[in-house]
Amino acid sequence: MPITKSAKKALRQNKKRRERNLAKKKKIKKLKKTLKSLILEKKEKQAKELLPKIYKTLDKATKSKLIKKNKAAREKSKVTKLLKKAQEQK
Repeated sequence: MPITKSAKKALRQNKKRRERNLAKKKKIKKLKKTLKSLILEKKEKQAKELLPKIYKTLDKATKSKLIKKNKAAREKSKVTKLLKKAQEQK
């Protein structure tokens, strides 16, 4: 346990940041999962509308250094590829 006043404050800050970061990561996972389920249900129009939201959350996570730039690019590429593949199978 922290002893000094500054260490106590640092611990409080770390807890808040951790909760915030975990919430952001959960949001990204949830959006990707939703997109995959929409593709499986053949609801491509709704999936296409969800794509910008995924891009936005990934970009925000990158901006706040939650995830690295290349990971965000890779994830964007992956979800776009999934959507295009589903549209081609139509």
